[in-house]
Amino acid sequence: MSFTNLDEPLFDGAGATKRDLVDYLDGVRERILPELRDRPLSVIRVHRGHDAFMQKNVPKYTPDWVATVTLWAESSKRDVTYALCNDRRTLLWFANQRAVEYHPTLVRGSGHAGQSHLVLDLDPPDASSFPMAVAAVRLVRQVLNEVGLGGALKTSGAKGLHVFVPIVADTPIEDAAAATRAVAERAAAIDPGVATTAFMKEDRGGKVFIDSTRVGGATVVAAYSPRVRPGTPVSFPVDWDDLDDITPSDFTVHTALERLGGPDPWAAQMPEPQRLPSALLEEGHAIPVARVQAMHEGKRRKRARGE
Repeated sequence: MSFTNLDEPLFDGAGATKRDLVDYLDGVRERILPELRDRPLSVIRVHRGHDAFMQKNVPKYTPDWVATVTLWAESSKRDVTYALCNDRRTLLWFANQRAVEYHPTLVRGSGHAGQSHLVLDLDPPDASSFPMAVAAVRLVRQVLNEVGLGGALKTSGAKGLHVFVPIVADTPIEDAAAATRAVAERAAAIDPGVATTAFMKEDRGGKVFIDSTRVGGATVVAAYSPRVRPGTPVSFPVDWDDLDDITPSDFTVHTALERLGGPDPWAAQMPEPQRLPSALLEEGHAIPVARVQAMHEGKRRKRARGE
């Protein structure tokens, strides 16, 4: 494969060139490809001098050796043909297209097998509030321990943290969504001064938002993926015991490879798929879906302002 314009900056403030992106993704390929394989992929690309944009549909010039899957997108009422980044050649083709971020779905292929993980996204109010995200993620871990579940932890590559909880393949998506809501609500209830599940930003009161909406066909940035952020940080696995000693900016396309030893730290800390406790499911099914609840509340507030 031939590469073009390797010495151009990735984007304003990246502190990295396209060559740095290609070299990093090639160096981390054995770790990131298992996270992408067979999962419909959305990428965030940055053309020089333009704003970043998310690409779901593969472009017409996509090589025929790039595997794809076509799925119905209910939101846009159309078929979308997603790439499946299953090999090194496809990964490096994306890098040459200036695809910086890699957002696979939580389901594989057509999605009929259900989602593979619960995901809790810990989103602090601003970039300086990472210690708050650390405090909130420990609440999530406390809940997981109480219900007998284990999870793996990584930086989001932005300002927060992600917890992935692998679940058995026959888990209905509705149950996975319910369990995610229940874990989030329990965690926020332990210390409501630190964490909240309020979907609307104006209701969060400067607390860490525990996002429980990453379910079904939703995407989450992959472990080891770079981000379109100043310094080009990457989403990187961290040990629970190291939380007090790290910041998201520690892991960039320049430094992350140096931190990788022999074993894959993300795979090493990931538990085997787990069956969700019935009590957690019952609790979660009684909790309204945050996004839907926020939509109705937003409409109510708009009507109230109009009156």
